[in-house]
Amino acid sequence: MLKPLCLLFLIGAFSANAATSKDLIKSTETWDGQTLPQYSLTQPEVTIKEIVIAPGEQLPWHQHPAINAGILLSGELIVYTRDGREKNLKAGEPLIELFNTSHYGKNISSEPAKIVVFYLAEKDAPVTVLDKEAE
Repeated sequence: MLKPLCLLFLIGAFSANAATSKDLIKSTETWDGQTLPQYSLTQPEVTIKEIVIAPGEQLPWHQHPAINAGILLSGELIVYTRDGREKNLKAGEPLIELFNTSHYGKNISSEPAKIVVFYLAEKDAPVTVLDKEAE
């Protein structure tokens, strides 16, 4: 049986190394102010992607038919929309991405831009579609 002093020591050791939690981003809107759509899914599927964009590389015009959010781990990106809106994203910053809106990102830094993106979609549905009309 543990003596009270020993028990206090153990509790103190665990609380000194307690885990922390903070919201990096929480919103009902995309970065450009659009309200996220209400939708229900028959069989939800979560996809987590790591995307690496070389220095100076520009992604093609595309859209996301799924709600998604990410965090830029390294580099610096600018995201552009067809109507001229821009979002500058630096390493460590989170982002709630656009939904069904044509856009592309460009790495404007001298290092690879690495972003981890989380998508919520219907099982086996695409999370990104190329926008041929915008090219």
